[in-house]
Amino acid sequence: MLELAILGFLFEGPLHGYELKRRVVQLTGHTRPVSDGTLYPAIKRLHRDGLLSRNQEPGAGPSRYVLTITDAGIRAAEQRLRTPSQHEITDFSRFVVVLAFLSLLPDTADQHVVLRRRLEFLEQPASFFYEGDRTLHAEDVADPYRRGVLLIARATSSAERDWLRSELAPNPSPQS
Repeated sequence: MLELAILGFLFEGPLHGYELKRRVVQLTGHTRPVSDGTLYPAIKRLHRDGLLSRNQEPGAGPSRYVLTITDAGIRAAEQRLRTPSQHEITDFSRFVVVLAFLSLLPDTADQHVVLRRRLEFLEQPASFFYEGDRTLHAEDVADPYRRGVLLIARATSSAERDWLRSELAPNPSPQS
């Protein structure tokens, strides 16, 4: 997901490494901290693979590099957004990264395929807790903290499903 975040932010325009890190941390840092030891090797891999370029910025002082996505990087980002892995659909933190850049896909139909996959996943019955084969719902759980987990998950899932349905709904024709 880090690579997609890097390519996504660079798709929006060239950045210095420190600015790229700030944006990635703002997007994913609360759930998945990003260290220099993780970010810079990912940048080097993307550069090695021809998906971004590193250009030294002229001027006095320490070397600063501007990172720019290449045409191959644009194609790779679009492909990754068009066909995210199942894990990128089912894991909320990973899906947030996909969603943050989904508008970079030029075709709304491609965007909607991804949103439909997420909605289909969310509409499957699921729980964090089971008793044998029986799914436990918040009303079934005596432990207040486990009940809290279920209530929060239910509310979050409901809100996300409502938003997805509204995004996928056909646009009403303008009133005359």
